[in-house]
Amino acid sequence: MNANEYSDGYEDRDTCYDCDHKCSECDCVCKFERIPKPLKPNRTRLKCGTSSGTLVFPVETPAGVTFTLATVNVDTKRMKQPCIQLEFANNIITTDATIILNFQVFKQCRNQLTPIPVGPIWTFSPSTEETEGNTIGNTFSFYVCDCDTTCDECCIYSVVVTQAGITTTGITTIINSSLAAVIVDGSCNY
Repeated sequence: MNANEYSDGYEDRDTCYDCDHKCSECDCVCKFERIPKPLKPNRTRLKCGTSSGTLVFPVETPAGVTFTLATVNVDTKRMKQPCIQLEFANNIITTDATIILNFQVFKQCRNQLTPIPVGPIWTFSPSTEETEGNTIGNTFSFYVCDCDTTCDECCIYSVVVTQAGITTTGITTIINSSLAAVIVDGSCNY
């Protein structure tokens, strides 16, 4: 980075307006301002989200109960063609448990009343042979891309887990949930 570049995304600019040639004395008017720098294509940002903490599924949790595991706020201001890759990971510990969990990413942008799903549903279900009388730890992760985001938009992405199928037995704990967004501006314009 040379001395004329700023890392804050702005540049200083003097804008001078030509004087009116009809007047006898011509004075140019200059204005100093800080304006956003033009953005280069294929810029990438990383945004780490927040976890809702440890989640323990109560015994006999009925099907259809949902919990939010992690969220991340994404801002695509000054991007021309944003594409977002969301990466989710967590640890699931089951003790003598029978459970089916569905994971889904949702997006809620400004002026939206309800969140909309992004990508498919991912299902976690440990085999019965593994969990009977045992405590098993599993890492569960997935990623999804969302290129259906407009410029100048702020969105909240969240991962929601739903108890699917039957009522739970045993103990299931979800820990270390993390959601990160890699935001790429694919624009070829300067």
